Amino acid sequence: MTEIISEEAIKRRKEWVAKIGGLSGVFGDNSLQLETELSDEIAKLGTPTILDHLRLCGNIPESYGHDTSQEKQYSKYTDSLLSLAFKQIGLKSLVITGRADVADVEAFAKKYSFVADAKAFRLSRTAKNQKDFKVQAMDRWKHGKPYAMVVCPIYQLPSKSSQVYSQAITRNVCVFTYSHLSLLVRYAEEVGKKKAEDLLLQIFEVIPTMNPTKSANDYWMTVNRTMLNHSKSISKIWKDEKIAASESIEIAKKEALFFLASEREKIMRMSHEEALKELIKARKIDNKIRIINRISDNGLFGLK
Repeated sequence: MTEIISEEAIKRRKEWVAKIGGLSGVFGDNSLQLETELSDEIAKLGTPTILDHLRLCGNIPESYGHDTSQEKQYSKYTDSLLSLAFKQIGLKSLVITGRADVADVEAFAKKYSFVADAKAFRLSRTAKNQKDFKVQAMDRWKHGKPYAMVVCPIYQLPSKSSQVYSQAITRNVCVFTYSHLSLLVRYAEEVGKKKAEDLLLQIFEVIPTMNPTKSANDYWMTVNRTMLNHSKSISKIWKDEKIAASESIEIAKKEALFFLASEREKIMRMSHEEALKELIKARKIDNKIRIINRISDNGLFGLK
């Protein structure tokens, strides 16, 4: 039994994974549809619903194929979720679509603005480096705005030493987590949006004041202390979100392991012929053959 994350939240997660996985048609239309449905759901069911999404969204479902439209749509889902979370805090926010070399989300407070990006990873992915967290890219994509933020699942961030942190400090990019963002959303709900907006600004302002370091301990102690020192009321919320972060790991593991176990059983039940066909499909051999057959002389050498 979980203490913070409800069975209803887990059920809703499964429904959204299925919904995103079943999308077909025009990518841009689907992205807008996802954002609208997510916004309507949160408006109808309130803050607890967006907290459920934030706590469980950090892992890309193992049921989605690599580099598929499903995976891309999931990325748009997390971007929409990020934008809606900023709105819950009291900011104005929008998701940027159809443009290269820009951040996916822009947010506007009364006294400051920033760009942001949501990251999600498969639990089965082993090697991650600093490029996966887009810190340098986010610095380039500020386009005149003073601040930038990358929001990641807490359990996928480096816990000891990483260039992610030194880059974040030197380039003034806030590396944040869905757990910390959930805390801000709850803080805005319980204490007031003005205080949440002020706290977010304090977090942005403290990043460039740190001594450049690769130390995860130094980075997160500074961010965590900034939040905890802002108000005594944060301590209770902090305790809840710490529990929720641990619960989310176990829920994500259960989801991934269930799918992989079912896939293994499916393969073991295949006939020899079915297994060979599945292997050909997995290697995308037929698709590669079609691409090769389309290649023809483009006539460039004949131009005089």
